[in-house]
Amino acid sequence: MKKNWRLDISLAEDSLGGVFILALALVPTAEIILRRISGSGLVWSSGFVQHVVIWVAWIGGITASREGFHLSLSSGREPKRGYGYIFLFIRDVCSVAINTAFAAASASFLALGFAPGHVVGKVPIRLILIILPIGYLAMALRAMWRPDEKPSRWLPLGLFLGLVFSWPALVNLLGTVFMDLPFTLFDSVDIWYGILSWLRWPLIALLLFLGVYGLPIYLMLGGTALLLFSGSWGALESLPNEAYNLLTGNILPAIPLFTIAGYLLSEGTAGQRLVRFFRAALGWLPGGLGVVVVVACAYFTTFTGASGVTVLALGGLLASVLVKSKQYGKDFAQGLITSSGSVGLLFPPALPIIMYGVTAQISILDMFIGGLLPGILLVTVLAAMGVIRALRNGSERVAFNLGEFRTAVKGAAGDILLPAVLLTAYFSGFTNVVETAALAVVYTIILTVLHRELNRELIFRTLRRGIPVIGGVLVILAAAKGLSYFIVDAQVPTLLTSFFRNHISSRFVFLILLNITLLITGTLMDIYSAILVVVPLIIPLGELYGVHPVQLGIIFLANLQLGYLTPPVGMNLFLASYTFEEPMTKIYKQVVPFLLVLLVGVLLITYIPWFSLAFLN
Repeated sequence: MKKNWRLDISLAEDSLGGVFILALALVPTAEIILRRISGSGLVWSSGFVQHVVIWVAWIGGITASREGFHLSLSSGREPKRGYGYIFLFIRDVCSVAINTAFAAASASFLALGFAPGHVVGKVPIRLILIILPIGYLAMALRAMWRPDEKPSRWLPLGLFLGLVFSWPALVNLLGTVFMDLPFTLFDSVDIWYGILSWLRWPLIALLLFLGVYGLPIYLMLGGTALLLFSGSWGALESLPNEAYNLLTGNILPAIPLFTIAGYLLSEGTAGQRLVRFFRAALGWLPGGLGVVVVVACAYFTTFTGASGVTVLALGGLLASVLVKSKQYGKDFAQGLITSSGSVGLLFPPALPIIMYGVTAQISILDMFIGGLLPGILLVTVLAAMGVIRALRNGSERVAFNLGEFRTAVKGAAGDILLPAVLLTAYFSGFTNVVETAALAVVYTIILTVLHRELNRELIFRTLRRGIPVIGGVLVILAAAKGLSYFIVDAQVPTLLTSFFRNHISSRFVFLILLNITLLITGTLMDIYSAILVVVPLIIPLGELYGVHPVQLGIIFLANLQLGYLTPPVGMNLFLASYTFEEPMTKIYKQVVPFLLVLLVGVLLITYIPWFSLAFLN
């Protein structure tokens, strides 16, 4: 009976997430149509879409907690005894505490930031944003109350600590409910700030340490921001306020839309159709299958904006194709696929490029153009490794088959045209970023209908896999925005620029330090949160050393995608270990040769501006 109850809850969460994702896609699509027919669109569409994203984010965050899918630096292999087990217990208590603290801060933010008369359309904004404290509280409970298990007896301790860490916000919340609170409560807030000003750095160090034991990245970033604000006497309500400002931004709805479009492609037979097409088009080349794998992975990553999704979606299929050809061994095949998952991030319409352009206030068109040659370079060096290995193993040339090519083109025509349709719609001014992403979802739905794949099973499989990824990314972004706000408010970019101006005069040395820093950042953060946290720091430094803004953006993205492959904690390494069912140590060995080759490519992009600027000039 309990199991059925939990299954019903899971089904309700997935269904609700699906409804909001569908609304997120259909409203901008309706806006496009009405704008073309009548010259004016839906007056309320912008505010509606921006606030629906908040529900998508926290429903996704709740389902990610349910599925254990929040991004972390851990391989997922948890110790059962000894000190490691104790650290896992501390990790879970901290997870509950930080989520609870954010739930209290969010509730206070709703009470203080919005009056009862504030509405979106005709819906009170407090009612819309109630998902913030509810979502954080749900994630807190699931940290120590896993499916088919009784809640941990230590769960109340985590909840209590969360209320302690959010004490100023809790007092503010009580003050909006009770008008005659004892003055001693407000005095206690000053004492609390004084204590946290001493404890913040040891507690931040603890959070970073617990990251090794699987503390989710959003809690590391959010907890660090919470402690920094606490130690500097800042209002804790600023953190949910910054999350709200970010998630209601103009481009954020594109993240869940592009991601769900990518999952629709990967969960259907689009992967098989595209692999067949690329194989028919490129398989006649010596080592053509290696080229096929790299190009297919780059294509999928371009739309998902998350290279790990490509490894999960196509890894098994592509590995089977490579191994069965007898041109590649198992280790080489898995290493090539893992490494190819991230090279698509430099091609349009990859969302990280768009998000970087918006954050750095650079033309998105210039960023797309600047990423073309660097993207082609990275694809080429990986494909060359596939060709060389095939030639060493005595690859047999396969003749180009015009009949097979025509059949493959016919079968994959809709998939092949997707990039052209989206880019034409965007650059012609027909759609904006969010509308382009909505068009991608509608287009992929139409493809599944035409190929007779759309059914209940495909829909729920897509939602079950896609929504936790979406939620995982968006709650990280919400946490990162608070940390970014503190960094800018504390004038860290100005201080950093002053330090570099006084101590480092060489542009070459700056670029070396930038490469190292971004490579480490890529191992510890997803690319979206890194854009929010790191980009404000490096933009003034790039100006100081005369690095073109577009080249700086391409350097940033290229290094971040390389960080996904860097041992010991590159995120794609964990996903490859899960996909191929191999131990992490073996994945390290498989990836290292490709990592070194890609590193050479990234260094060329860094130190030769021509790659990023040739087409611009």
